[in-house]
Amino acid sequence: MEKQRRIAFVTGGSRGLGRNTVLSLAERGVDSIFTYRSAVAQADAVARAAEEIGRKAIPMQLDVGRTDTFDDFVSRFGEALAGLEADRFHYLVNNAGVSHHNSLEKTTEAELDTLYRVNFKGVFFLTQKLLPLMVDGGRIVNLSSGLTRIIVPGSGPYGALKAAIEVLTRYQAKELGPRGITANAVAPGAVQTDFSGGMVRDNPELNRQVADMTALGRAGVPEDVGPMIAALLSDDNRWVNAQRIEVSGGMAI
Repeated sequence: MEKQRRIAFVTGGSRGLGRNTVLSLAERGVDSIFTYRSAVAQADAVARAAEEIGRKAIPMQLDVGRTDTFDDFVSRFGEALAGLEADRFHYLVNNAGVSHHNSLEKTTEAELDTLYRVNFKGVFFLTQKLLPLMVDGGRIVNLSSGLTRIIVPGSGPYGALKAAIEVLTRYQAKELGPRGITANAVAPGAVQTDFSGGMVRDNPELNRQVADMTALGRAGVPEDVGPMIAALLSDDNRWVNAQRIEVSGGMAI
């Protein structure tokens, strides 16, 4: 008998960690619906790559900082599920986010508002609105950051809101436990993507500094993180709940 189709929803799945997560899930036999904000060509490329693996990945446009669009999005999300011959999904990966680099003294109200809207408020309300479509026994992974543990001047506002995500994760685990839904936070270290303008990937000096402070002697790459998230979502890790799991190669230990 064919194993039941599993479906994931990944925000920010057109590039970086989100892209690798979608494709890592595809390699494990999981179909995905994923969001992109503006990178249509990159999103289409992810869909084609998943198809080559033998799975489906459906791109949907969404700005996670626009909560006023969520009701319409959830309606369209239901239609996308129907296209996969399903009415519920199993895994939610809240990956989309924006970076920020400024001191506590110089961060503006507009900068903090943007961080809050995208990195916390969007996660909170999109999850809330999708919960009726998640199966009992589903799994949530929220992306946090190594910067909640490793204190880097100029990263305070970003790190503080990611710390809020970690607390939210534990509350999700407690309140959704009666439905058998687990919630965990994955905190990547410095990864070579285009996040933060590609600073870890494209700045040789910063890349060297990251490598020097990492036990495994290099900066991370998306392939270090996506498979870990896919594994965390599997039944093998069904008893892992309410945890912050750092995926950093051993930074600052």
